[in-house]
Amino acid sequence: MKIGNDAGAQRFSALPSRPGKIVAVHLSYASRADQRGRRPAHPSYFLKPSSSVAASGGVVERPAGTELLAFEGEIALIIGAPARRVPIESAWRHVAFVTAGNDFGLYDLRTNDKGSNVRAKGGDGFTPLGPELIDARTVDPAALRVRTWVNGELAQEDHTAGLIFALPQLVSDLSQHFTLEPGDVILTGTPAGSSVVVPGDVVEVEVDAPGATATLSSGRLVTTVERGSHEFDPALGSLPSIDDTQRIEAWGSRSAAGLPAPRAALPDELRDKLSRVPVAALSQQLRKRGLNNVSIDGVRPVRPGVRVVGIARTLRFVPNREDLFEAHGGGYNAQKRVFDTVAPGEVIVIEARGETGSGTLGDILALRAEVRGAAGVVTDGGIRDHDAVAEIGVPVFTAGPHPAVLGRRHVPWDADLTICCGGATVQPGDIIVGDGDGVLVLPPSLAAAVVDDALEQEIQDGWIAEQVRAGHPVHGLFPPDAEWKARYREWRKSQ
Repeated sequence: MKIGNDAGAQRFSALPSRPGKIVAVHLSYASRADQRGRRPAHPSYFLKPSSSVAASGGVVERPAGTELLAFEGEIALIIGAPARRVPIESAWRHVAFVTAGNDFGLYDLRTNDKGSNVRAKGGDGFTPLGPELIDARTVDPAALRVRTWVNGELAQEDHTAGLIFALPQLVSDLSQHFTLEPGDVILTGTPAGSSVVVPGDVVEVEVDAPGATATLSSGRLVTTVERGSHEFDPALGSLPSIDDTQRIEAWGSRSAAGLPAPRAALPDELRDKLSRVPVAALSQQLRKRGLNNVSIDGVRPVRPGVRVVGIARTLRFVPNREDLFEAHGGGYNAQKRVFDTVAPGEVIVIEARGETGSGTLGDILALRAEVRGAAGVVTDGGIRDHDAVAEIGVPVFTAGPHPAVLGRRHVPWDADLTICCGGATVQPGDIIVGDGDGVLVLPPSLAAAVVDDALEQEIQDGWIAEQVRAGHPVHGLFPPDAEWKARYREWRKSQ
């Protein structure tokens, strides 16, 4: 039967016929699984329309309003004989040809597809195949190689020996569920190295059998990325949307996507120790190490007796300027973003320049921090709704109450950067500890040693207190001289 037009016929020129179905494997190479941090126990699949097929030398369009078009170089299998419930041992006999494939995906549509990949991977030109077919009878399915180049630079290289699921297993497994028919294509998954391409990039994929006695190659499957002018109509369906998860998966890593490293978490054992040691004892140990400028001065807890222990999440306010407040103070500003995204165990630390003439938060934001699991809030500015904030439960340390709203003195400017709070420099990831004596900033690299020494010092101070209670004078005992130190060491050995 004749294809509708010459352009349509050209798309399938490398294949024996237009495929009835294209079945793609989600995750099959160990290198890719390790990259994504998850290894499936069984293969899983999705379908691609045959209208997505393209020939070598063609173009793939990145639609207007999108940014995460990613390539995936793959080995494509073309079925030659019907396969229905075939065992692994004979599955390869149902494969007629092997060639190169590129399973392009638009990650901007991936979330809304909810796993189906219908739109994310079904676009016209999203499945280039070819240019040459390798006779499957002439190759060992366990000894094939796939390579991908972007603008002439090698981006992917792996062998079928690195597959989690062997090629015959994929054929056999699929045949359990439906009949594989002549012309059907199986895209067998991509190895590590898949990433984002942009308009103007040229992607090439080749499949070969490097160990074979004769040269067996698909040739290079060439596709050029071009910028599309078509925009999706919001009246017809959901629009493209992306988040950091999709950026990481499209680019291959957080660093490749230009995202900062994930925020640090406080180990449970260290958190427990910090929760038991007084801030004064920590301050003493930091001073011994030459750190005298690590206290956030001028702040007190809104509820007596509370402690705060957690990882710093920083927020900076600048002095109010009416035109800047109009641009930065309203809407989903930096303040709201931080309170909406604070992670469990984090302490929101606010730089308000010691300005107490307005609130830097009130009961609603304190409640949001509580619901999010924040470890606390520290601000060198004022707070509104003081009594209500105290009742909410999340530890809040402040320079004092004030009834005025934020905009009287401040513009919420930016977040997750180095700030100054109460005269102390605070960086995201620093450890914040506070009690009735005040709030300290602990450098993460020193925290474990500082808290262990502080706990030991607390034991010694407790022993000294017992000696004072027994009637001994403090001279020579506090701090202990050589004689009292020896007595303490003997007592400590007995414990």
